[in-house]
Amino acid sequence: MKVMICRDYGELSVKAADIIEKSIREKPESVLGLATGATPLGLYKELINRNKEGRISFKKCISFNLDEYVGLSSGDAESYRYFMEKKFFDHIDIDKSNTFVPDGLAPDMDAYCEWYEQKIQKAGGIDIQVLGLGGDGHIAFNEPGSAFDSRTRVQELASQTTEDNSRFFNSRDEVPKFAITMGIGTIMEARKLLLLVSGRQKNLIVKKCLETPVSEKYPASIIQKHPDAIVVLDMEAASLLRGRK
Repeated sequence: MKVMICRDYGELSVKAADIIEKSIREKPESVLGLATGATPLGLYKELINRNKEGRISFKKCISFNLDEYVGLSSGDAESYRYFMEKKFFDHIDIDKSNTFVPDGLAPDMDAYCEWYEQKIQKAGGIDIQVLGLGGDGHIAFNEPGSAFDSRTRVQELASQTTEDNSRFFNSRDEVPKFAITMGIGTIMEARKLLLLVSGRQKNLIVKKCLETPVSEKYPASIIQKHPDAIVVLDMEAASLLRGRK
């Protein structure tokens, strides 16, 4: 596990984009694992700019998103498909037929989750997986207690996750209670992991996930065991790590 500590969120976004750009330059048909939420927005803006400048192309790329709320259609403004369209896909040269976000309205969730797993495998597996970090240590929607060998499935959201995500809705009551999520086992099969964390409000959970023994209590701690994981932090998120003030 490599930890990069950046001056601020802007530098974090640039460093993360550098890593993605390198992957695509080395392998134009890269399979990208993508995340939603506030943290990767700077990364996506940086990649959009580099695409417009002609530095990188996504034409041959395939993407798979980590998760989606159960019960929301792709056209719902709070769905993750809508987020990815508006914040990233609409602004780059990727073939949208090669962008996969879980279907929150799938009629048979178990069958759909199995299909999603198979789709990733048929694509050759994920080359680089972007991750954010939840306030309780979750990655994707793998809440505390999730098995490290878990696969894509429907997950009930923890109360802290519902509270944290309520800022994107009119009220907490509107936040869906379940989501489809890639499992930890699925995530750990990616060839490279890129975990992005920003802000002082995440400094304690960062310390727990990176500097305490690996435990299902803190799902993100499993990245300590990945053979090629890069954690990119701003100084506030890294402020409680050993040797930091």
